[in-house]
Order: sequence, then C-alpha cells, then structure tokens
Amino acid sequence: MAASGAVVEFDEFEEYVRTRQDALLRSARRLVPDPTDAQDLVQTALVRTFPRWDDISDKGLADAYMRRVMINTRTEWWRSRRLDEVPTSEVPDAVVDDGAEQRADREMLLDVLRVLAPKQRQVVLMRHYSQLTTEETARALGMSTGTVKSTLHRALARLRHELEHGSYGYSCKEDVCAA
Repeated sequence: MAASGAVVEFDEFEEYVRTRQDALLRSARRLVPDPTDAQDLVQTALVRTFPRWDDISDKGLADAYMRRVMINTRTEWWRSRRLDEVPTSEVPDAVVDDGAEQRADREMLLDVLRVLAPKQRQVVLMRHYSQLTTEETARALGMSTGTVKSTLHRALARLRHELEHGSYGYSCKEDVCAA
C-alpha cells in the first residue's frame, strides 16, 4: 500500500513539474541573472521539494512553496559565495552601481501604480509581478479571462500615459515604447 502511495505522489509531482516548469524557470530568472544558474536553481528547488511534496496539503500553493524554496536556495548560494579580492596597484575608474537607480525606478512604479483602480492594480501585479497566466489571474480574482485581458490593457495604457505625461520624468522614445 505504501508503494502505491509513493507512485501516486511521484506521478502527481511529475505532472506538476511538467506543467509548471516554464513558470518556475521565469521565476528563477528573476532571482539569478544567468540562464544556466536559473535552471540549476529550479532543479535544486525541485530536489528539495520532492521529499516534502505530500506535506503540501493545498497543491494550489505549490508555486508559492517552490518560489520560497528558490529564494532560500539563492540566498544560501549568495551567502556561500567566495569573495576573492585581487590586489592591484591602481584603483579602477569604473563607476560602482549602488542600486540607487533601481530603487528610484521601483519607487516611481509604486507611485504610479497608485493611480490605478484597485482591481486594475491587482490584475497588473498578478500578471507581471507574480507572473500568473491570464487564466490563473482570472481564477484568482473570480473574473473571466476576457475581463482580465481588457482590464490589463486599460491599466497598462493608463500607466503608460501617467509615466509619459505625469511628473515622473519619463520620456518615451517611439522605437522603445511602441506597444
């Protein structure tokens, strides 16, 4: 009887991996810059998750569980990296990116998201931040997929307009922003 349960568990996990591997890889690419490292991150997370697969009672939360495993794994990798400094006779002239621009962009996006209606904000965040599909977003919000698509379209148009014409200092070049 236990062997039969293990086979069902394995089949269920295998089906999950088969259907969600692309989404998991997209999530991993947001965590690590190198595509090969992203694949390694997904594989490591899957190896760590499989023994605990039957502990996840709501399989609808498996993506969230996997994302957390990937984040923890990436943090472990970061902490265990070797920091080799090479002494040189001259200080390099290169500018060090302190992340200030990235933080400013994030703050600007958070500010501009506030102009959206709550439902529009939810759709944008679920589709672009949480990387859910249109169907997953529709299910989560209790909407039809057509409503999600039209809401997303209107929300992105509003964001684009606010960024171009608002007080955010963003100027859109036609070859870059053409939608």
